[in-house]
Amino acid sequence: MKIKQTIEKVPGGLMVVPLMLGALLNTVDQMHIPVVMDFLKSLGVAQTPEGNYEFLRIGGFSEALFKNGALVLIALFLFSAGSQMNLRVGGNALKKGILLTTSKYLTGLGIGVLFGYFFDPMHGLFGLSTMAIIAAMTNGNGGMYAALTGQYGNRSDVGAVAVLSLNDGPFFTLMSLGLLGSQFPVIAFIAVLLPIAIGMILGNLDPEIREFLKPGEILPVPFFAFALGAGMNFANFFNPSVVVAGLTLGILTTVLTAITGILVFKLFKEKSFIAPVSEASTAGNAVGTPAAIAAAAAVAAGSGMMSKAEAASFAEIANLATAQISISVLTTAILCPIAVILIDKYQKRRGIDGRLEGSLDMEKVQDTQALPK
Repeated sequence: MKIKQTIEKVPGGLMVVPLMLGALLNTVDQMHIPVVMDFLKSLGVAQTPEGNYEFLRIGGFSEALFKNGALVLIALFLFSAGSQMNLRVGGNALKKGILLTTSKYLTGLGIGVLFGYFFDPMHGLFGLSTMAIIAAMTNGNGGMYAALTGQYGNRSDVGAVAVLSLNDGPFFTLMSLGLLGSQFPVIAFIAVLLPIAIGMILGNLDPEIREFLKPGEILPVPFFAFALGAGMNFANFFNPSVVVAGLTLGILTTVLTAITGILVFKLFKEKSFIAPVSEASTAGNAVGTPAAIAAAAAVAAGSGMMSKAEAASFAEIANLATAQISISVLTTAILCPIAVILIDKYQKRRGIDGRLEGSLDMEKVQDTQALPK
């Protein structure tokens, strides 16, 4: 059976499919169907504190992995992702990586600020929160970026992914919320950054460690996705406001981050815009950001730098934001490749081949090739 291949046919499938399965199983649990509970009771499953019997709360390794393991698995993912951040990148790749990371972050932050100004930052238009907007818009799908630039871009476009990996995880979102007034203590930032920083240091000191940890960028993803889904009710995905919010978030991410990226590339005299359009997506791992932010808010509340009410509000919207970001992941996984194909055709009509390093236009290359040797 080609289960993995089938899952990967779904945009962001390794993240989205396990998330949906976890949500489906949790939804069945929360329905507390008598027949199901009687079956679980007959197996000797212990009652929950509420007096029910649930598949995902049977104790032992199963509950630890499938119900409560999200934060540990996300931390493992961040550690492994940090190890792949190569500090030795070429000059042009470094330049493009910085331009893309900066423009994408500032776009997400800017939209988040405007949204928070005009609407409720926690439960605004379509139920969107500032946290969901920043998490979705600032974190691009590195795998999709590498695949699209590998096919339509040049070497420095592909090499920029080493810098773009900095936006993996919740750090930028946490930093943005801090800038917008939420009081997170320094230790909350350290707690989020430490796994990434240690992984980055080890990966750059020893290439063998980097190679050893490389599978960790992928392997934990379906597991923490399932655990995140296990905290959600599947009804959330059929809530019209959640669907509309997720679609809106996806469209905004593709359109606005692509436009700002193109403008920044124009400002710095780049002719090919394959890279900024390839980065106009929401990463599957952004789905884990709301849970990480909620955990950081709990740390802030414990230290007295944030009120318990504000921390509770982050925890309250975490599941809703997770569902919205999941839909954004699916939406951008469809829109982003289409946008890249369109920009590639547009450039070629203007004589620019994005695959050529230095963004040389095709007419000059053809003229050069026609010169007598």
